[in-house]
Amino acid sequence: MSDARRRLPAVSTLLEYEGVRALHTAAPREVIADAVRRSIETARRDPAVGPDSETAWVAAVTAEVDRALERSLRPVINATGVVLHTNLGRAPVAARAIAAAQAVAFGYSNLEYDLAAGSRGSRHGHCARILCELTGAEDAFVVNNCAAALVLALNTLADGREVIISRGELVEIGGSFRVPSIMNKSGATLVEVGTTNRTHLADYQQAIGPRTGAIASVHRSNFVIEGFVASVMPSALAPVAAAAGVPLVHDFGSGLMLDLAAWGLRGEPTASDAVRAGASVVLMSGDKLLGGPQSGIVLGTRAVVGAMRDNPLARALRVDKFTLAALEATLELYRDPAAAVQDIPVLRMLTMPTVAVTARADALCAQLKGRGIDCDVVATEATVGGGAFPASRIPSSAVRLLGGQAGEYDRRLRGGRTPVIGRTVDGHLLLDLRSVTESVDELLCSSVAQALNR
Repeated sequence: MSDARRRLPAVSTLLEYEGVRALHTAAPREVIADAVRRSIETARRDPAVGPDSETAWVAAVTAEVDRALERSLRPVINATGVVLHTNLGRAPVAARAIAAAQAVAFGYSNLEYDLAAGSRGSRHGHCARILCELTGAEDAFVVNNCAAALVLALNTLADGREVIISRGELVEIGGSFRVPSIMNKSGATLVEVGTTNRTHLADYQQAIGPRTGAIASVHRSNFVIEGFVASVMPSALAPVAAAAGVPLVHDFGSGLMLDLAAWGLRGEPTASDAVRAGASVVLMSGDKLLGGPQSGIVLGTRAVVGAMRDNPLARALRVDKFTLAALEATLELYRDPAAAVQDIPVLRMLTMPTVAVTARADALCAQLKGRGIDCDVVATEATVGGGAFPASRIPSSAVRLLGGQAGEYDRRLRGGRTPVIGRTVDGHLLLDLRSVTESVDELLCSSVAQALNR
C-alpha cells in the first residue's frame, strides 16, 4: 500500500492555484509561501484528514495566512461584568485621550524640549501642573505603573535601610506578584509590624530606629478584612513619621479622583484625600479608576518627589509621549466632574443607571433573537475590578445565551474576528452589558451573531 504522503502537492503547485494566487492582494509572497509550507506539513502529519481537493487546499492556506497576519494584541469586547479587567487591559480611555495621543503620534513633540527656553527640557514635567491642581500636591510626575512608583520611592528613600509596614498590608496583586517581593527589589529591608488582622500605632512607633528609612502604608484595595481588626490610617501615621524625621510612603493604588459614594461605591480614598492625609509621597495608578493609560502617578512634597525624579532609576521607569498625552487629556476632564463621569468610559460604566444597562441588554437580546440565537435577559451583579471596591457589587443586566452549550459558545466567541469575552454562570454564558462601552453595542451584536451562526 503506497504512503498517502507521497501524493501531497509540492509548494510550487499550491502557489499556482488560482485561490492561492489571489491571496497576494492581502499578503506578501513570502507570507503566503510559509502558509503553504505549514499547510503541507500539517497534512503530512495526518494525510487521512488533510485537504483532498484544490478548494480544500486553498481554504487551508487561506486559514494559515489569516493566522499569520493576525496581530498578537487585538481589541476584544469585555462582557464579563468586571469593568476594570486586568487581563483585558483595564481601563478603556476617553476619546479625548485617544485624540491627544494621536496628535503627538503624527510628528514631533516637545517631549523633552523647553519651548520657552529653547533648550533641552524634561519629560517628567508633563502632567505635573494639572496633577498638583487636581490633588493639592506640591509636586508630581509619572512613571510606567504603580509598582514602579513604589520601587522608585523606596529605592530613593530607603535603599540599604529599613521600611516599616503592617503585616496586614503585605498583599498579593494580580499575576502572583507580591508587594513584599516588589518592595525588596528596591534595596530596602522590610520590617513587618502588627499582625495580619490588627496593627496599632504603637507597633510603628516601637519599630522606628536609627536604620529606619521610611514608613509604608499600602491600601488594601483588592480585599477586605472584617471582624476583629485594627489598622492605622495614613493621617495618623503622618505625624509619627514626621516626629521621627522619616518619610511616609502611601500607596493607595486605585487612582480614584472623584468620590463615587453617590453611586453606592464607598470605601476608596480619592487622590486629594490621600494627599491631605499628610504622606510625604502618594502613589497611584493611572489606568484603574482614574480611567487613563497605564501609568504610575507620584504625588508629594517637592523634596521627596524631586529626589525620586533625580534618581537614575527614574529613567528606566519613564513613560513615552503617547502615555503622557493621553494621561494629561484624561486629567483635563476632571476639571469638570460632571463631564468626567460622562466622558471617561470607566466612570460612565460604573455610574450608568441600571435601567439604562437593562435597556441595552433588551435591545441586544432582541437583535440576537432576530438572527436565530436563543437568549434572554437576566439581572446580574457586576464588579469594579482592578482591585478597587472589592466588596462592592453593582446591579447590572446580561444577555444569557441559552441551549446549554456554554463552553462551546465561549470558545466560538473567543475565536471570532472581534473576540467577545463573557462569563459562565450556572451552565450558561452571560454577556454582561455593564462592562461593555456603549460605542461597541452594535459590534457586540454582529460579533456574537457571526461567531455563533458560522
